[in-house]
Amino acid sequence: SPGSGKTALLEATAKHWNGRIKMGVLVGDLATNRDADRLSPFVPARQLTTGGACHLEIDLVKRGWEEIEREPLDVLIIENVGNLVCPSSFYLGEHLRVVLLSVTEGDDKPGKYPKAFRTSDVCIISKTDLLPYLPFSVEAAMQDAHRIQPDQEILTVSVLTGPGISEWCDLLESRRNHLLRQNVDTPIATT
Repeated sequence: SPGSGKTALLEATAKHWNGRIKMGVLVGDLATNRDADRLSPFVPARQLTTGGACHLEIDLVKRGWEEIEREPLDVLIIENVGNLVCPSSFYLGEHLRVVLLSVTEGDDKPGKYPKAFRTSDVCIISKTDLLPYLPFSVEAAMQDAHRIQPDQEILTVSVLTGPGISEWCDLLESRRNHLLRQNVDTPIATT
């Protein structure tokens, strides 16, 4: 959803890998190039503006991929438009689907937006540095998410203070390596 920390997580991922793994990003938003501009100093990034649509569609992703694939990439990440409703209904060719749940949104979101969690392989509970100031139960959110999608991996991350970034990058790299062993050219993940 908007403000859950998707772009900040991708920036932290790029900094963590520091060019060791070449990452490209397609960023979906209704308007502006702000997120792609923010990521461009670290990784090849292209903005995909939907002009009002609440999700990306495969044709727009394909055009962005054609622009960015000139760069040799180890992994492509698609940052979908920020909401917990529309994006979960559209397959974009990804090999891994990630949902971010910010502690500022409330621990009840998995139950309120079950499709976003049911269709995701990984749930990242973000902005955990704010936990001391908010009535958010990580345990309740995790239980709700696992009730909806028992096989979902759940990570807690704070981009601001660092905990969870290494685990996230390790998980992404492990999934990438698994796909490479299956002869997938460029693994794709969506957030």
